[in-house]
Amino acid sequence: MMKLSARNQIKGEVREIKEGPVSTEIVISTNGIDIVSSITTTSAKNMNLKVGDEAYAVIKASSVMIAKND
Repeated sequence: MMKLSARNQIKGEVREIKEGPVSTEIVISTNGIDIVSSITTTSAKNMNLKVGDEAYAVIKASSVMIAKND
C-alpha cells in the first residue's frame, strides 16, 4: 500500500501512453473520466507502465483548479 500526503488519490486504469523523448503523456481512465498526466519518460520507464495497468492519479489539493460557468 502506498502512503502519500496528497489527499486526491484516484484509482483508475492506464488507457493510453504517448512516449516522447523527454516526457510521456499518461491517460488514466476512471468512472468514464480521463485524467491526463505528463511525466518524464525516464519515470514512465522506471514505473514499467503498460496500457491496462491499474494506477493512481495523485493530485495535490493546492494544484486543483476550480471552474464555474456563469
